Amino acid sequence: MPEGDTIFRAAGQLRAALVGKVLTRCDVRVPQYATVDLSGHVVDEVLSRGKHLFIRAGAFSVHSHLKMDGSWQTGRVRVAPHRIRIILETTDSHAVGVDLGVLEILPRDHDLDVVAQLGPDLLGPDWSAEVAAANLLADPGRPIGETLLDQRVLAGIGNVYANELCFVFGLRPHTAVGEVADALRLAKRAQQMLWANRLRVQRCTTGDTHRGRELWVYGRAGEPCRRCGTPIRHDSGGDRVTYWCPTCQR
Repeated sequence: MPEGDTIFRAAGQLRAALVGKVLTRCDVRVPQYATVDLSGHVVDEVLSRGKHLFIRAGAFSVHSHLKMDGSWQTGRVRVAPHRIRIILETTDSHAVGVDLGVLEILPRDHDLDVVAQLGPDLLGPDWSAEVAAANLLADPGRPIGETLLDQRVLAGIGNVYANELCFVFGLRPHTAVGEVADALRLAKRAQQMLWANRLRVQRCTTGDTHRGRELWVYGRAGEPCRRCGTPIRHDSGGDRVTYWCPTCQR
């Protein structure tokens, strides 16, 4: 599931493939931008901002958001052509955007306007645990799981990290955020989790990287809690699935 760490890693792969090189092909397969051709422009920057990616070339910026199923691929691409949204090629490399939830070509000078509403980026230069903590507590009656997922509060957390953070802090996802004893500590731990996983393909929040042992509760409904053995519960109602241990999270 694409979260801030996934986007950070994708940006690094795109930098290695494209930055400093002249585009020899630009094939945009979104009707609104199908006539845009960035061929001849040098890709000079790739940015990640929360769950958003920006590829800057000349006066333009390719903005994308993966949503649930999207990806950027720079190696061998084996997908059906109808799933490809954009192809960028140089003389010796290429990048293909597959199933992108959002793809648009923006004026470079104003590309970041589309993410101006985001909170501090957990993996970005603007990260501030103090600002993130204040944002978390701005609506004390709101559920903590929902608040962590709000990109206007802090940018980069998705459903996996939201559930894992709730477990680590002993709170059920539906607990009011005002009951968090130390919001600053929560914000710092969130950043630490994403930072530790920014270069990993397989996320790990438990400290045990062996396959099947990486996560505390996410995706483990019915399995024993790693701390107390109580079966993990889940709730699939609403937009997101939540997981918790009824003993460890009160």
